[in-house]
Amino acid sequence: MEIKSVIAETGGERIDSFLAEELPYSRSKIKKLIDDGKITVLGKKVKAKYEVKVGDVINIEEAEPELLDLEPINEPIDIVYQDSDVAVINKPQGLTVHAGNGVKGYTLVNLLLYHLDSLSGINGVIRPGIVHRIDKDTSGLLVVAKNDTAHVSLANQIAEKTCYRTYVALLEGVLKNDEGVIETYIGRSDSNRTMMAVKNSGRIAITNYKVLKRFENYTYCEFKLQTGRTHQIRVHAKHIGHPIVGDPVYGYKNQKFNLNGQLLHAISLEFTHPTLLKRMKFNAPIPEYFQNVLTKLKK
Repeated sequence: MEIKSVIAETGGERIDSFLAEELPYSRSKIKKLIDDGKITVLGKKVKAKYEVKVGDVINIEEAEPELLDLEPINEPIDIVYQDSDVAVINKPQGLTVHAGNGVKGYTLVNLLLYHLDSLSGINGVIRPGIVHRIDKDTSGLLVVAKNDTAHVSLANQIAEKTCYRTYVALLEGVLKNDEGVIETYIGRSDSNRTMMAVKNSGRIAITNYKVLKRFENYTYCEFKLQTGRTHQIRVHAKHIGHPIVGDPVYGYKNQKFNLNGQLLHAISLEFTHPTLLKRMKFNAPIPEYFQNVLTKLKK
């Protein structure tokens, strides 16, 4: 079975409506999953009219069409920090966080299974330890839970917006304002359910940005998330007319640089340790291929 998990950052909405915006599924498929008892909140089955609460961990169970290979893989991984409760990983571009949706065999989870002595089980066997994720072609920091107590704590911090995530990206074109806030509603695209789009029927998405450096035809920016919608920074960058350089989905079709994905990097991460109860902040330098582009632009 494949287990998908969603952490509710907002509340007050029916679970069927909530999941229709979170998942690339039709509302009829979501209703069938609920009726079949395949959707649970904190381990309990719910009805379609269940009202989602902030911090709810919603698990969606589905039959996996192919046998997934979740064997530990002994290959290098950048572990920035770890103790008995958490691990902070600097994920490289091109590595998918967990199996599912046709992806199997080689994921961050496979590497974690080899390098870490334990992982939380809240997200099931497909996504052990995964509290939040970043896109395959986005690099940078994410925190992994090594036990269920840590997982619940970190999930609550993400939902309550006390887990701070900062990104840097290179945008097409030159932004006029030095800083600002992008506030829209984001939901599943009506034409392609695997993509996200700015739409009135979506949920609130808020991104703070600050210009770090302007070049002739590009802008290097910092982004801080107030909400955590799927593809949020990428969608918001496109929305303001300055998509991320190298983005194969939301960016320009013709790219100047020979890149394997968007120049988007999770540069810092801050949260409260689940048991030590102290604030911890981590930073990860931008990758070499990203720095090379910035160096070319400076010249």
